[in-house]
This record gives sequence, structure tokens and C-alpha cells, in this order.
Amino acid sequence: MSDKNLKLRIEELKTKAKGLTAEQIIGLAYQEFGARLNFASSLGEEDQVITDMISKTAPHIEVFTLDTGRLFLETYELLAKTQKRYPMTYKVYYPDTQAVEEMVQMKGINLFYESIENRKMCCGVRKVEPLKRALANVDAWLCGLRRAQSVTRSTVEAFEWDEANQKIKINPLVDWSLDQVHEYIKKNKVDVNSLHAQGFLSISCSSCTRAVKPGEDIRAGRWWWEQPEQKECGLHNNPRKKK
Repeated sequence: MSDKNLKLRIEELKTKAKGLTAEQIIGLAYQEFGARLNFASSLGEEDQVITDMISKTAPHIEVFTLDTGRLFLETYELLAKTQKRYPMTYKVYYPDTQAVEEMVQMKGINLFYESIENRKMCCGVRKVEPLKRALANVDAWLCGLRRAQSVTRSTVEAFEWDEANQKIKINPLVDWSLDQVHEYIKKNKVDVNSLHAQGFLSISCSSCTRAVKPGEDIRAGRWWWEQPEQKECGLHNNPRKKK
């Protein structure tokens, strides 16, 4: 598809999405892309909400998650519970073993604490490359991004172009507040990571996630040794807008 046609399609989808609920955006996405659409779940609260919505709205959408090899035990427990609860296609992608071994041999097991470059290398091996494999056969992917999550996500849109992966990215909860997420979880009895009750608001690898203090930013516990504007792993860098 040419850049011009791609821009027109995204603008058309944005127009169709205006005024729709999150569930309706998911339904629209499935109507537009069918089997060429999947959903990337990090098993966070937003993603658990979307998984529940997909099960009710478009259960044929493939759901996948990335196992970096350094997740919390509580995350694996939630993954097992989620797979049992929702009778959908639920895939788990892993990093390339040789790439991990070479990285650790060259940089050390905890390389990410030493520099931003090292941290991005680790995220690249453990997250970005597996994501590319997960997206290889689709045209669009669903995510749980919200504008209110961080400064790096303040310009997220319901439908946007993902330059890094050359796909259309769809964010059904883009306008939701955290309170709305929690309201849905309570109303629908959605399973969430038990670490949330211990002050962990945004959860990823155990080595790069800590609990946050009352009043701290929602993503303050992720890569806490870095500045807020640097806190992306490469999966959700701000897309380059099509002109």
C-alpha cells in the first residue's frame, strides 16, 4: 500500500472510531483486518481488560505475550490463569536462545543497569525481536496503551502507524483513565497480577520493575534509574507520523 493510501486508510479508521467504546473499536478492528490482526498482551491491567473484551467481542483474535525469561513468578501465575479462563488462541513468544547467550557473555547478566544503550540492547533481544516474529503475518496489532500512562505515550491515538514494525497499531483504551480500567476490572471480575496490590503499577521483568510510592507516576517503577522521557523498551516508541 502506498504512503498516501495508507494515510487515507488510517484517517478513515480514526473517523470510524470516533465515539465508539473500546469494545466497539476492537470489533471494528476485527471487521477491518480479520485474521491479519492480533493482540499483544503484557498481562498488565489494561491488557487483561482488553483480553476480557476480546473474549466477548471477537474471540477469534489471536492473543500473544512475550516471555523475556526474567518475569516475576506472579506474572507466570497470571498467565496460566488467563490461558485457562479464556478459550482463545493464546501464544507465548520467547527470545532467541543464542542471542541471549551471546549478549550475556559479552555484557554480563545485569547489563541493563550499566547504561541506557545496554538496557535497550537487552530489551531488543528479549522483547523487540520476539515481537517482530509475533507480528510477521499480520497487518495490524492491538495494544493496551493509554495516553495518561506516561509522557512517552501522550500522543497515542486509537489508530496509528507503527513505523518500527510497519503495521497499523490500534489502542482501544487510548482515552481511558486508570480509574476506568479499575472499574472494568472490578465489574467484570478480571484477573490481574497480584503484585498490583503490593504497589507495582506497571510490571515487566523482575530486574527492571519495582513498587512505586503513593503519588509517584504510574511508570516510575519501570527502569527507575532512567529519566521519564527515556522509558520505552522499543515496543512502543512514538510512531513517525505519515505526512
